[in-house]
Amino acid sequence: MLVGIALVLAVVVKAFLVQAFYIPSASMNDTLVENDRILVQKVSFWAGGPDRGDVVVFADPGGWLGPADEREPGPVAAGLEHIGLLPAGGHLVKRVIGVGGDEVKCCDSRGRMSVNGEPLDEESYLAAGEKPSMIDFDVKVQKGYVWVQGDNRSSSADSRVHLGDPGGGQVPTDDLVGKVFAVVWPLGHAQTLSAPATFDSVG
Repeated sequence: MLVGIALVLAVVVKAFLVQAFYIPSASMNDTLVENDRILVQKVSFWAGGPDRGDVVVFADPGGWLGPADEREPGPVAAGLEHIGLLPAGGHLVKRVIGVGGDEVKCCDSRGRMSVNGEPLDEESYLAAGEKPSMIDFDVKVQKGYVWVQGDNRSSSADSRVHLGDPGGGQVPTDDLVGKVFAVVWPLGHAQTLSAPATFDSVG
C-alpha cells in the first residue's frame, strides 16, 4: 500500500508540480550544460505565463528534434520517466525571448537584440563569445505563442532556424511543460535560475 501511495504521489507531482529532465546538448551553454539534471516547475504557469527571460521545457512543436536527439529508454526507465522518477527526454529547453504580442528583432546597429524596441543586454546569460544572433529577423509573436532561443546561439536550432516552418518558429504555449528553476546534478553545477534583469524594462 505504501508503494502504491508513493507512486500515486509521484504521478500527481509530475502532472501538476515538478518534473525532472536532462540536458542532451550544448544549445543552452553555459547556463545549462550537457547532461545537467534539471527540475521544472509548473505552478507559475497555472495563472498564465511564461515570462520573458524564463528558461522553459517544451514538447517538440513539429520537426525540431531529429532522430539523433531522441533517446529510447528501456522499459524500466520508461516507466520511471512516466511517473517522474527519472529525467525525461524528447523535449527541448530554450529561453523565452518574446511572448504573445511582442516584436522581437535582431540586430540593431550595435548588434543587439530588441523586444518591443528595447535593446537587451544579454551578457549575463549568453555563452562566452556568442553574438545575439547570426540570423537577422523581425517577427511579431502571435497570441498564445512564444519566441525561444538558446543561450549558445551559434549551436542552437531554435525559433530563428525554424522561421520557414509552419508557425514561423513560434512555439505554442500549450506545448510548454514548465519553467526550469534548478539544476540538481552534477553538484558542481547545482544552481537556481531566474529571469535576467534586462527583461524588466521590456514593455
